[in-house]
Amino acid sequence: MSNLAIGGTRLVGEEGTKDVRAGATLIWEFKLVSNSSSAVLGFDISTGPDQDNAPEWNVTLYDATGTEIWSNYRSKSEAEIDLPDNKPKDFKLEVICPKGARYGDEVSIKVIATAHDGSSTLRFGAVARQSIMVLKTQMDQEKSVADSLMSKAQLGEKDIYAVFSPPGLRGYVFVEGMNTDRLREKTRDIKKARSFVDGETDVDEISHYLVPVSAVVGIVEGDLVELINGPFKGEMARVQQIDQSKEEITVELIEAMVPIPVTVKGDSVRVIEKEK
Repeated sequence: MSNLAIGGTRLVGEEGTKDVRAGATLIWEFKLVSNSSSAVLGFDISTGPDQDNAPEWNVTLYDATGTEIWSNYRSKSEAEIDLPDNKPKDFKLEVICPKGARYGDEVSIKVIATAHDGSSTLRFGAVARQSIMVLKTQMDQEKSVADSLMSKAQLGEKDIYAVFSPPGLRGYVFVEGMNTDRLREKTRDIKKARSFVDGETDVDEISHYLVPVSAVVGIVEGDLVELINGPFKGEMARVQQIDQSKEEITVELIEAMVPIPVTVKGDSVRVIEKEK
């Protein structure tokens, strides 16, 4: 509901501040109710936190038919609204975050309705937040692509905040930054990089990758494994015991003349065949 109404004129709708990614669009819908046959909508827009260097946000008001009523690119700061038969009128406020927005850039919009029977105000706000995009890579080249991208992140405009290559996720890396167009530009000459997956993701969707996974998860006693590093690299062995707290497993080398138990870290083996 409107946070301020004096007299019979009311602006009714959702207000408040929302997060938005660079280049993305926010929509608010509200209604103008008045006993008058016409009203004036005034617009007060401010940007921050550094107003002098803030990028230009695109703010546009449409009616229910999609006709543009007002835009901040116009010279006028208000628009006259006809209300035939004193019927309520529906509006849609569209706010587009600039692609060049930096983290924390914000816009504040105050809409004031004034008519003979009173006035009312609604306040809207938007704050620029980073994007998380999914980049396809050549299989098993995720680490190489991530390293190359982080090297480029140190050059020029700091568009890339983080690059994440989760263990076990083949063919993809996550890239966090503000300007999605420049993120794409910085991957174009990385040979092992492919293309970005359409759309964006968020932290909630990748949170399970952010939790460390035990090196012995998925390994059970009796599994046939290959040792992938250490003095017995390349040897086949059978899992005899698992120490979950130390993330270690004890294996028995299959081709050894005398079966000797060997204790290794869980990430030192690759499961070849599961115990049946």
